[in-house]
Amino acid sequence: MIDLRSDTVTRPTPAMRRAMAEAEVGDDVYGEDPTVNRLQERAAEIFDKEAALFVPTGSMGNQIAVKLHTSPGSEVIIEERGHIFNFEMAAMAVISGALARPVRSRDGSGHLTWDEIEAALHAGGPYYIAPTRLIALENTHNLAGGTVMPRAQMEEICRRAHALGIPVHLDGARIFNAAVALGETVAALAGPADSVMFCLSKGLGAPVGSMLLGSREFIEEARRWRKLLGGGMRQAGVLAAAALVALEETPPRLFEDHLKARRLAEGLAELPGVSVDLERVVTNIVICDLSGARKDAATVCARLRERGVLASSFGDRIRFVTHYDISREDIEKALRAFREALH
Repeated sequence: MIDLRSDTVTRPTPAMRRAMAEAEVGDDVYGEDPTVNRLQERAAEIFDKEAALFVPTGSMGNQIAVKLHTSPGSEVIIEERGHIFNFEMAAMAVISGALARPVRSRDGSGHLTWDEIEAALHAGGPYYIAPTRLIALENTHNLAGGTVMPRAQMEEICRRAHALGIPVHLDGARIFNAAVALGETVAALAGPADSVMFCLSKGLGAPVGSMLLGSREFIEEARRWRKLLGGGMRQAGVLAAAALVALEETPPRLFEDHLKARRLAEGLAELPGVSVDLERVVTNIVICDLSGARKDAATVCARLRERGVLASSFGDRIRFVTHYDISREDIEKALRAFREALH
C-alpha cells in the first residue's frame, strides 16, 4: 500500500533499528536512562531552550503545557482548526479545566495575526468573563494544509502577549518542516514561545515519541505531570535511541518530502473538478477539495484503497501527507489511482 494518510506511518530506518538494539538504558522515571537524557539535552540544545522532556505522544506534551500555563476556569485562544482544540479529545477541559476560545484566521492560512488574537482576549475584564491564560499556536498548521507561520509573525504575537503577561505555547509537531520551508532554524521559529512541543514520530520518522521544551522550572513540573498522566516510562532508551537518529539525520532530507508533495499537488490540480491551493503547498501536506467534482471524499478514499493508496477524508476534502517511505514513483502511481477513483 502507498500510505499517504499521515507521516506517522513511517517505519524506523535500519540506522534507527540498530541504535535501538544497542541502546544503553536505565530507569527514566528515576532520571537514570542515559540515552533519554542525551536526547533531552540534544533537543534543548537544538531549540536553544533550557530543558526538554521526552513524552510518549505530542498530545501529552501539548496537554501538559496547557495544564502548566492555565488555571481552571480560564481560556486558551487557538485557531479554530488547531490540533489541540480538535484532535486531543477535549483534554484541555478534562485535565486543565480550561476552555478553548477558537478564532478563525481571516486569510484561511490557519495562522492568527495579533489583531485577530487581540479581539478575542479577555484580560482584566469583569468577573463573568473567563480570563485568557494562554495563546496556543501551531506551526506547521495541519488542517490548513501544512502552512507555515513566518518568524516575524511569531515574534510579534509573543512580544505582545508577554507584555500582557500571557504565555504562548507552540504546537510544533512539524516545526522542522516549517523551518525547512522558511529557511530558518527551529530555534529561531520556536524561540519566542514559552513552551514548544515537537513530534519525533511524524516527518522525522522515529517510531514513538515527542519532546516538550521550556524553562528548567517548567520542565521539572512537566516531569511530575508526565508521571501523573501515566507517561513515566522505564527503560525508554530503546525509543530515545531511535529518536536521536531521527533528530540528527532526518531534518536535512525533509525538503524531499516537500518536493513530492508539490508534485502530488500539481498533479491533482490538473484533474477536472479537483481544487488545490498550490500557493499553500509548501511542506509535506496536500489537501484537495472535491466539491467541484461532486464526489464524496470518503467514497473516493475507499476507491483509492482498492487501488493500493491510502488517504484521509474530511468532508469534501482529502488529505495526503508525504514522508520518507513514499517514493517519487509512488506519487505517480497515486495520481493514476486518483484519476481512476474519480470516475
